[in-house]
Amino acid sequence: MRPITGGVCATCGERLFSAYAVAGAPGESRCGLCRRVEPAFARAAAYGSYESGLRELIHLLKYGGVRPAATVLGRMLAEAIAALEPNFPADSVALVPVPLHRTKLRQRGFNQAELIARAAMKISPARDRLRLCAGALERKRETASQIGLTIPQRRENLRGAFGVAQPELVKGREVLVVDDVYTTGATVSECARVLRRAGAIKVWVATVARTLKISAQQAKIGPHADDGQMGEGIGADDVPMAKAVGI
Repeated sequence: MRPITGGVCATCGERLFSAYAVAGAPGESRCGLCRRVEPAFARAAAYGSYESGLRELIHLLKYGGVRPAATVLGRMLAEAIAALEPNFPADSVALVPVPLHRTKLRQRGFNQAELIARAAMKISPARDRLRLCAGALERKRETASQIGLTIPQRRENLRGAFGVAQPELVKGREVLVVDDVYTTGATVSECARVLRRAGAIKVWVATVARTLKISAQQAKIGPHADDGQMGEGIGADDVPMAKAVGI
C-alpha cells in the first residue's frame, strides 16, 4: 500500500501521460480534462491507487465493518491532507466528509468517510486548522449505482443528490471535502458545486485512494463511494489484510 508516485495532474490528481499533459504554473501540469473543464474544486489529492491491498483495506471497513481499519486509513488520509496543507488559509478550514443517505447509514451503521476523517484529524499536522463539520452536507436522495455509466451520466445521476444542511458552517470559509475513494470525481465535484453555491470560498478534496487510468485498465472497478449506494461483500482474501495491518 504505497503512495502514488510519478507525475499527476496538479488539479485532480490523475496520472499524467506526457502526450496528454498540459503545462500549467511553473513545475505543474494539468491533464487534458481539467484543462478543458475547470473542476468545481481547487485541487484533489489522494494517498494511493485504488487497487490490491488498499482496495481490500477499504472494503474491510465499508463492507466488513472492521472499524479499526479506519485508523490505518486515517493515517493515509492525513498524508493526502498534508499535500494540500500549504494552500490552506491561516484561519480554520471546514472538514466535510461526503455523507451517506440515511438509508445506507442505517444499514451500514457508520459513515466510513467520517470515521476516516476523525482518525486523520488526530494526527494531521493541520489539525489545529481543521474543524470537523460532519453535518454540513446531506445526501438528499439515494442514487443508483454508477457502474457502467459515462462521466456525463454519473454527473447527471448525482445532480441534486446533495444539499447543504448547515450553510453557516461553510459560508465565507474554505472547505476540505474528504472521502475514501475518488473514481471519476463526480461525487466530490457535485459536493464542491453545492458547497460553493452555499457560499464556500474554495473547496479542496482529499481521499485515501484514487482510481488511476493505468490501474483501471488492469482491474475491475468495484462499487465504492463514487458509485452510489450499492456495495460488494467482503471476501476471504480480505482476512489476511486485516492481520497484515494489525487489526
